Amino acid sequence: MASFKPTKIQVYPKLGEKVTQDTLYWKNYKAPLHIKEFGAITNIDFSPVAPHNFAVTAFTRIHIYGPFSQEPVKSFTRFKDTAYCGRFRSDGQLLVAGCEDSVVRLFDVSGKVALRMFKGHTKAVHVTDFISDRYQILTGSDDYTCRLWDLPNATELNTYQEHTDYIRCGVASKLNRDLFITGSYDHTLKLFDARVDKSVMTMDHGQPVESLLLYPSEGLLVSAGGRYVKVWDLLKGGQPLVSLKNHHKTVTSLCLSSSGQRLLSASLDRHVKVYNTTNYKVVHNFDYAASILSLALAPDDESIVVGMTNSILSVKHRKSLEDSKEISGQQRRRPLYRVFVKGKNPVPKQDDYLVSKPVKQHLAKYDKQLKKFNVTKALDTALETWTRHRKPEITVAVMKELDRRGTLKNALAGRDEQALARLLNFLIGNVVDPRFAPVLVIAAEMILDIYRSVIGQSPVVDRQLLRLQELLEKEIDFQQDLLEVMGMLDTMFASSFPRMEVPCPGISRANGLAGGDGITSRPQIQAT
Repeated sequence: MASFKPTKIQVYPKLGEKVTQDTLYWKNYKAPLHIKEFGAITNIDFSPVAPHNFAVTAFTRIHIYGPFSQEPVKSFTRFKDTAYCGRFRSDGQLLVAGCEDSVVRLFDVSGKVALRMFKGHTKAVHVTDFISDRYQILTGSDDYTCRLWDLPNATELNTYQEHTDYIRCGVASKLNRDLFITGSYDHTLKLFDARVDKSVMTMDHGQPVESLLLYPSEGLLVSAGGRYVKVWDLLKGGQPLVSLKNHHKTVTSLCLSSSGQRLLSASLDRHVKVYNTTNYKVVHNFDYAASILSLALAPDDESIVVGMTNSILSVKHRKSLEDSKEISGQQRRRPLYRVFVKGKNPVPKQDDYLVSKPVKQHLAKYDKQLKKFNVTKALDTALETWTRHRKPEITVAVMKELDRRGTLKNALAGRDEQALARLLNFLIGNVVDPRFAPVLVIAAEMILDIYRSVIGQSPVVDRQLLRLQELLEKEIDFQQDLLEVMGMLDTMFASSFPRMEVPCPGISRANGLAGGDGITSRPQIQAT
């Protein structure tokens, strides 16, 4: 009996990764440095002045790290409960933070004890920021209010109570001391002017707002909430410009590159996405080990700092020129190919005795089912989620093998609504792929023949059949258009080349007759 031969998986050429300037720029970072904190990291803020230390707010502490330090150079631990939103002043000398106990604390970066304590909120304060004149601070709380405070006198200047849910983000203008913006879980963004007692502009984000960002010109505002990142034009009365939906979970943090031409967003789906601010397309993507709560970029993009829910602080530093030279030198000093293949193909000598060891054949799951002639189970194994999404060529190869055996129709028959929907979903996603079309068209015809009698009994299957029909109609129209274009190109190519006359010996150019007097001599038939 012949041994079982595994299913041959067709190998298709892979497209190389498209390398752009953004890819080279954002990949030019060293391996991340991981620092364990005491709790989930809710905020990261870089100092505006050199050496650009950054404050990390986690649990009941705020730690200040140096640009390259693995241990905090300064710690503020005088919080009775969870601390929030530690932010530097523009001169880097003061730091303000909110707390779960509703008290706002002001610290001197060179000291330990709070210089001022602002009491007035009744619930947790999640938003703090310095006004551009450096002598006022903005706070936002879960008591639905945002307040302005005077630093020298530690007194409250004004209270705004227009939101109807928690205020979880806010930003103060750097160009105008009277303007600030808040975002709330009531789905709204409000622009306030300190010279009046109410908001002057309201925008509806449509989701609970988690983060706000002002462009340096302050003409554009970016908001993040739910899965959406939205850009608003403040100069046109808060008109929405762009709505981005590239994340799979809630977007938690935003930041801007030093050039202002790249926007970064972090999400609970463990990804940081980089957008081009010209067309707002994703130009790069970072992947992390856990859900991301906070994100910050150092000045000149020298480092990327990310805070995660698992209490890990990830710091990536940009590679220096020396590091790049060392890496290129290491690449040049790699061993040669012959070092790796040494001993792989030894040639036996005359007196050598070869001891052969039987090699055990390891079969994939679908091959094991095919070996047992379980054609339905073999197809089900090839249609598993990971296989059909990541390796569709395996699923198509199994179908091709079943068709060669003449059992594909049996494998497709007898399926319930869920299994049939999964099969149709695979066809919809791959039937127009020229690599798989010859096999999948046969499978689609068989499915229609088998399940023709039950069409109309399941709305799910009916919708997928309609989608498959629309897809095939579009593909047919597309192919017809391509044929027309090919005909046009053939005509253009044919007319673009000069006509070449093929000379024939003994033929006159004038009338095609033989030379001389233009009279052809008939051959004489001679009888022998």
